[in-house]
Amino acid sequence: MNASDLLLDAFGRVHGLVHHAVDGVSPNDLVFRAAADANTIAWLVWHLTRIQDDHVAEVAGREQRWTADGWVKRFGLPFADDATGYGHGAADVAAVVAPVELLTGYYDDVHEHTMRYLATLSGDDLDTVVDSSWDPPVTLGVRLISVLSDDLQHAGQAAFLRGLALRR
Repeated sequence: MNASDLLLDAFGRVHGLVHHAVDGVSPNDLVFRAAADANTIAWLVWHLTRIQDDHVAEVAGREQRWTADGWVKRFGLPFADDATGYGHGAADVAAVVAPVELLTGYYDDVHEHTMRYLATLSGDDLDTVVDSSWDPPVTLGVRLISVLSDDLQHAGQAAFLRGLALRR
């Protein structure tokens, strides 16, 4: 298995986790909070998609799907167009209200573009420095693993919340 195949498999697994977390849940379940200031399924899926879109678009040298394909307008959120959810508080989390079809539509669009990009990579590409402002500088491989880690954590959190919401 080469590096590209490994990344394709890993990001493919996120796809299944995201869909499992939201498929068949009600609008109320999407905004269920385990505590007053906790994240919601809707916010977690939106945020993990925004991070993947933002970070992969940057390293791929292309515009984010969020703006290029008009998702920002479809969501109509009260945030700056470049918001990814980083640093959001409880009120920001509550503002992310979207139906399953919108969340998965945006996620699937980002996922498709991510997979196309990953399919072009070689092992040598992963050693390319993409952010020299860190010490040590961040390589493409490290950036992609960071995105993958974030996606897996948030998809797991969304799945956990789904379980709580469906059992209440």
